[in-house]
Amino acid sequence: MPELPEVETIRLGLQKYIVGKTIKDVEVRLKKIVSGDPKDIIGAKVVDVRRFGKGLVIDLDNGYSITSHIKLTGQFVYRDSKTAKFKISPKVGKEIPNKFTHVIFKLDNGIVYYNDVRQFGWIKIIQSSKLKDQSFFNELGPEFFKDLTFDKFLETISRAKGPIKPLLMDQKKMSGVGNIYANDALFDAKIDPRRSAKQISDEEIKKLYNAILKVLKKGLEQGGASELNYVNVLGQEGGYQNHFLVYGREKEPCRVCKTPIQKIKLGGRGTYFCSKCQK
Repeated sequence: MPELPEVETIRLGLQKYIVGKTIKDVEVRLKKIVSGDPKDIIGAKVVDVRRFGKGLVIDLDNGYSITSHIKLTGQFVYRDSKTAKFKISPKVGKEIPNKFTHVIFKLDNGIVYYNDVRQFGWIKIIQSSKLKDQSFFNELGPEFFKDLTFDKFLETISRAKGPIKPLLMDQKKMSGVGNIYANDALFDAKIDPRRSAKQISDEEIKKLYNAILKVLKKGLEQGGASELNYVNVLGQEGGYQNHFLVYGREKEPCRVCKTPIQKIKLGGRGTYFCSKCQK
């Protein structure tokens, strides 16, 4: 599932290409993807694009907002006369729109396509004043790079029960980190993902906090990781998948000690680690 770097990359792209543009029409091809009335946003101008954890909010000038979570395979792809020259990834399809295009936002200059192969993502059209009442947003924990300071992180880890890796992925405790960056951050901090959070020292927690910031920054620099169907708004793949430390590298040699990377199930998720480097 796209995580903070991927969703932030999408946000930056939408911010660049659609802010200031007016929504002329909305074509909904798959009704279950969209809730709210598309008529409420026709004629409205985009004024901002924000991100909350792994969710997006597109604010309009008429008191409405478009909220979205792309889940596993959602894509926002922007096309106009200038961006049409950019070649789209096969992850989008040979052409766009295609059979996986479920919503089309027609702007005064350009089009935004929402594609979703697995159809787990969603788009909601709501009054901006009601954003604070949406459970997806008001239940999110503090976020790295925003309000999750080291002191808050330390307190959260110190009070937690159970293994450390599922805790890092609990969006109610801290938002934005998923399976990819949790695996790689734990490797960078040399912490076994199975260790109890209560057994991790303050010094190790500091290393882990810095490691999370490090891998998230790397993910942002690389434009995200194009696992599954992730692409940026130009339909292009990111590059972090070429820099995975342990994630997705089962049986491949550790980048530090050459020990084969192991894969186990932890909290229902595939978990990768080096048995020699991580203790």
